[in-house]
Amino acid sequence: MPDSAPATAMTNPVIRRIRARPILTPLDDPLTTASGRIDAAPLVLIDLETEEGVTGRSWLFAYSPMVLGPLAQIVENLAPLITGEPLAPVAQFDKLTGAMTLLGAEGLVGMAISGIDMAVWDALAVSQNRPLWSLLGGSDDPIPVYYSVSMATGAQAEKFVRQSLDVGCHAFKLKLGHARLDDDLKTIETVREAAGLGPDDFAIMVDYNQSLDAPEAIRRSHALAGIDDIAWLEEPLIHHDFAGHAQVRAASPIPVQIGENWWGVPDMQKSLAEGASDFCMPDIMKMGGVTGWQRMAGLADGAGIPTSSHLFIEASAQTLPIVRTRHYLEWLDLAGPLLQDRYAIVDGYVTPPHRPGMGMVWDEAAVKKYQVEV
Repeated sequence: MPDSAPATAMTNPVIRRIRARPILTPLDDPLTTASGRIDAAPLVLIDLETEEGVTGRSWLFAYSPMVLGPLAQIVENLAPLITGEPLAPVAQFDKLTGAMTLLGAEGLVGMAISGIDMAVWDALAVSQNRPLWSLLGGSDDPIPVYYSVSMATGAQAEKFVRQSLDVGCHAFKLKLGHARLDDDLKTIETVREAAGLGPDDFAIMVDYNQSLDAPEAIRRSHALAGIDDIAWLEEPLIHHDFAGHAQVRAASPIPVQIGENWWGVPDMQKSLAEGASDFCMPDIMKMGGVTGWQRMAGLADGAGIPTSSHLFIEASAQTLPIVRTRHYLEWLDLAGPLLQDRYAIVDGYVTPPHRPGMGMVWDEAAVKKYQVEV
């Protein structure tokens, strides 16, 4: 199948097949959090091919190699439900989620549906020879980036700060949650000293990855606020405890950020109803792909809540432009080693590219190198 876009727009390309490939992609540094460690990124690459020769692409982050096989298999098991149909992403998203009504479209099933949805949208945009952001009605305005790194202390934390500044990122997120509060505080002091800049010129966000309870989250928020002006306190509690996050928000001197583990619009509605956070950062894979993201954008607009992305640089750069309350794009480059043309940060911003679709074409040599048997 050709990788270039058609010279002219196509009418109603028909889905021929969808395939999923499990990959373990190397990480320059292990992704260490208070809730676990990831040494290599387990990804599922999705290719949706049409009868007319257009390919739509997306990828999923499985978090653990243990579920790579099941996730890829679910994608391929769902494929026959829409194979042979013309590209119609919203109708096909509703068809796939409707087929899962009795089971529920969360977890691995929801991730698989999101991946297919993203690939359908990508194929549709490629068939129209347009970038996805344009097809969705967005703009190519540069999006500010926050540089996202693992839990670190000392020299490693200093290295991460230098990496952020080297690409012009003056917004920096570090994972915390050490056993001792003093270690969290020392880490923030190290980061601020390494940056050599005040809060107005270098924003520090902290992510606890669901590792605290409410009293401890409140205690740590006050301790952190006592030594630095932290931009946000991310997901201190188990992700589904919206009432608990609201409690922390009411008592914390630091704004609360959650949303990466919302399962679609229903979870977002519950969270907003509880007043669980000051900011939100939906994950396009868990929110329902591009179609779910569009529905999320309306809620974010209505609530007036600043909205950042979580992972998925390529899809997020294409879909953040349709969010009126857009805030930051998270930079954690998981799929870059598999792409012919990687997205790039320029002076702390990512500009949505003008390539058709999401602008992703696999480097098949790299895919072959990192593909695994499951």
